[in-house]
Amino acid sequence: LKKMVVNVTNIKVASDGIWEGDNPLNCAFPLLIVQVILVLFSSRFLAFLLRPLRQPKVVAEILGGILLGPSALGRNKEFVELFFPKWSTPILESVASIGLLFFLFLVGLELDLTALGHTGKKAFAIALAGICLPFALGAAISLFLRTAVEKDHGSAGYWQFLLFIGVALSITAFPVLARILAELKLLTTSVGQTALAAAAFNDIAAWILLALAVALPGSHDHQKHVSPLISIWVLLSGVTFVIFMFFLIQPAMRWTIRYYDGTMHEACICLTLAGVLISGFITDLIGLHSIFGAFVFGLIIPKRGSFSDRLVERIEDFVSGLLLPLYFASSGLKTDVNKIRGADAWGILALVISTACAGKIIGTFLMAMMCTIPARESLTLGFLMNTKGLVELVVLNIGREKKDPTAIINIIDQVLNEEMFAILVVMALVTTFMTTPSVVAIYKPMNYGGLDSTASGGKGNLRILACVRSPRDVPCIIKLVESFGTSNGSVKLYVMHLMELIDRPSSISMVQRTRKNGVPFINKLCKERSRDEIEDAFSTYEQVRDEKQKIKIRHLKSVSALGTMHEDVCNVAEHKKVWMIVLPYMVTGWRVVKQRVIENANCSVAVLNHQEAGESSISSGEGPKRVGVVFIGGHNDRKALEIGSRMAQNPKIIVTLLRFSDNTMASPYCEKEIDEGAVEEFKKQCEGLVVEHEEIAVEGSLAKIAKAMGRKEYELVIIGNRQVLTSYYEMGRVEVSTLVIHGCSENDRAKTIVGDNV
Repeated sequence: LKKMVVNVTNIKVASDGIWEGDNPLNCAFPLLIVQVILVLFSSRFLAFLLRPLRQPKVVAEILGGILLGPSALGRNKEFVELFFPKWSTPILESVASIGLLFFLFLVGLELDLTALGHTGKKAFAIALAGICLPFALGAAISLFLRTAVEKDHGSAGYWQFLLFIGVALSITAFPVLARILAELKLLTTSVGQTALAAAAFNDIAAWILLALAVALPGSHDHQKHVSPLISIWVLLSGVTFVIFMFFLIQPAMRWTIRYYDGTMHEACICLTLAGVLISGFITDLIGLHSIFGAFVFGLIIPKRGSFSDRLVERIEDFVSGLLLPLYFASSGLKTDVNKIRGADAWGILALVISTACAGKIIGTFLMAMMCTIPARESLTLGFLMNTKGLVELVVLNIGREKKDPTAIINIIDQVLNEEMFAILVVMALVTTFMTTPSVVAIYKPMNYGGLDSTASGGKGNLRILACVRSPRDVPCIIKLVESFGTSNGSVKLYVMHLMELIDRPSSISMVQRTRKNGVPFINKLCKERSRDEIEDAFSTYEQVRDEKQKIKIRHLKSVSALGTMHEDVCNVAEHKKVWMIVLPYMVTGWRVVKQRVIENANCSVAVLNHQEAGESSISSGEGPKRVGVVFIGGHNDRKALEIGSRMAQNPKIIVTLLRFSDNTMASPYCEKEIDEGAVEEFKKQCEGLVVEHEEIAVEGSLAKIAKAMGRKEYELVIIGNRQVLTSYYEMGRVEVSTLVIHGCSENDRAKTIVGDNV
């Protein structure tokens, strides 16, 4: 094959096309497109393969970069010259650096320094131990590792080397850890809360140490003329920049966001994005890496209100889905695992991995035990804090961009040769990969706080689990549950806010949404922070409700993928021993949640189809409200009858039993006796109450049933037969709220109503 020679000094941006004999891969932009496609395909394919192992996406992205580099496909010179020629490296790394810049801005958005100060001594102590011990062990082995480095680099600066190895071994990747906790459903547990809070402290400390390492000048022969005062000037300039950002720029950003009323105005977005770039340029001008400026700018963005959440939604998918994988690819192109050769190299690899794991796990474990955390949870914290990821690669790559021998700061060329660089990348992969299987093997949490102390069902004590997705689900849930609360008994309502776990490496949405549960900050110590709209709605209801309504409300949150969200719902229902699960009407992809809850729940499941904004609901306004109970026969209808008998205890509600006799739809003969017993028990329970009873004979016509149901105006219709519901809606009765019984437990299917013994 004839080699095609490319003039590096005259690279065109776009090609003239194949019809004019021009090779697009010899032009900058077409080649960049192909490189992006290769990177995205390799990382997504590996993520698919690693999904059964429940590995975070960052593992697949690092492996994808290594796969394209000299460790695998990059060993083929023709592949490298075709898709990753040397002249394209600056272009690829420039685009990747933009992605890294904005991603570090998102990481800064995740950390709320105001609330971080209220986290407590426990998390701070664990974070401190998780930094100090691995840093000390890294400093100890640096004496040995430095000898290997000096083979290639003569006389590496000891302090720079010590700081660099110490930071590399003591880092905890906060975004990756949050993703792992969410995947393992530990985000709302005490272990997850403590781990995230400690990782937030760790992140701040790691960036400070890394800034110090970058600020130190080198000691190469060509740098002997460099004054030691340069380090002091760099650090003083960095401190001045931070003070300027917090005391001048932060109030200005707060005023700007307040001026535009927190909306995503174009001026706010442009100002923020420009602020990221300007901050990065200033820190690069100072002598620190540009990512420090972006990180600090993210820290100063006001966290109150919804501006930060909406900003993340606007830019995160583009940054983390398209640009950030390019950074992993550029790192993989520099990583040659084949450089780890011989017993000495593999011994160094084993030493580095064991030192990193021992420092993090033992340090965190011992401090957690001193903080009276149980041994199993302490060990789990140790493995969680051992998570590495993107930040590790940033540390390893931060100096490789400055290859110019006249550069003042040239740390990585002094500290790491290619072999040591590959060893540390493999260490980051191994420690992150081992986190999920280790935690799964060690820790089996009691979901959502374990058993409820009031869970034993006494007389009149009713427990309901209501799932909500948005504030518009709240009004009908409140009024439905309110119909059960009377002076004769109490209702304990567990409100579970369902939130889909989106496949994003950044964790700000999860952290913000679960902040009520103390992740990563303890809410009760941050009273000034506003709650979400759902909690506010229930809080307002508790303040204005009738004192006779004995209703206790507790809030829970589920941040899960749709495919596993039913596990959270069913686990809570089992541990709290609830009487019934109420789900909102679900569409599109959420239907799988409803179906799996119905299939796996150990109690009755009902779906509340409500009128828009809950305007037609059962306890609003003055005067009695009508509730219709449709009874044809079968276990679902018997459960509907049971719910109706409960509501009949409320003097503000008139319950109408609509009993239809239809031989074509009635339950089998073996259940007829049970159905009759259920109706008789319903009448017995409702003696002396305002209850209407209509018996209507229809023959094989759902339309007749729906027409009979429409003779009166009902605020709520309880239906056990879904075919009746469909016919009811076909007649245009969409303005009436319906409670549809979709599933009952085995006990409900074989029994009649037995008073309060539910």
